[in-house]
Amino acid sequence: MILNTFTRIFSSSLFSLAVIGFCFGLISPLEAQVNTEFLITKISPSLPTTPQISFSGTDKSIPGGPKKWLEIEVSFSWKPRMSTDRFSDDLVFNYYVLLANKSTLAPQGTLLTGQVTHTAIPANQDDLKSVMYVSPRALERFFNGRIPSSPDSALIDIGVTISRQGQIVASKSFKGSGIWWTQFQQTTGYMLDKDDTPFAPLYWDYYEPVKKP
Repeated sequence: MILNTFTRIFSSSLFSLAVIGFCFGLISPLEAQVNTEFLITKISPSLPTTPQISFSGTDKSIPGGPKKWLEIEVSFSWKPRMSTDRFSDDLVFNYYVLLANKSTLAPQGTLLTGQVTHTAIPANQDDLKSVMYVSPRALERFFNGRIPSSPDSALIDIGVTISRQGQIVASKSFKGSGIWWTQFQQTTGYMLDKDDTPFAPLYWDYYEPVKKP
C-alpha cells in the first residue's frame, strides 16, 4: 500500500513538472528576451504638417498648402543593472504601424514597418525619445488619395520593439497586447527616420541621435 501511494505521488509530481515545462515552452522568444533594463513607457501618434522654413530664394507655392505627416513618437527609459554603464550604443527600434485602410486588397489594413538605430543613449533618464514618420504622399497612397484627419482614423494599432546586441529588450503595443504584428504581411520602405524628413533640423536635442550606416 505504501509503495502504491509513493508511486501515485511520484507520477503526480512528474505530471506537474511536465505541465510546467510545457507552459514555459509556450513563452515566445520575444517575451523571453524582454528584460527590465529598458522600458517603453508611451507611444504617441500625431499628424503634424510639413514644417515651413524661411529662406531667401525662389518661392515655390504648394497646391493646397503644407500636408500632414504621420508621426510616431516613442518614450522610453534605460536603467542599467551595472552602475558603470553610462551610455548604450546601437539600440535598434522596430516600428510596426497597422493602418486603418481596410479594403478588398487589404482586408486587415496595411502593416508598415520601419527601423531606426539610436546611439549614445544615456542611462537613468526617464523620458528618452525615438520617432519615425510616414510621408503625406505615402498616406495618400494607402488611403485612396486622401490623408486621414486624425490618428484615430489613420491607425488600427502600433507596435514597437527595442533590440540590443541582437536581442529584443523591450516591447509595447499602442492599443493591443502581445506580438500581434507577426500575424500580418509587412510592407517596408514607407517609414522614414527623422533625418530623412523635413523635420530633420528641428528638435535636435529632443530626440536621441540616429546612427547612420
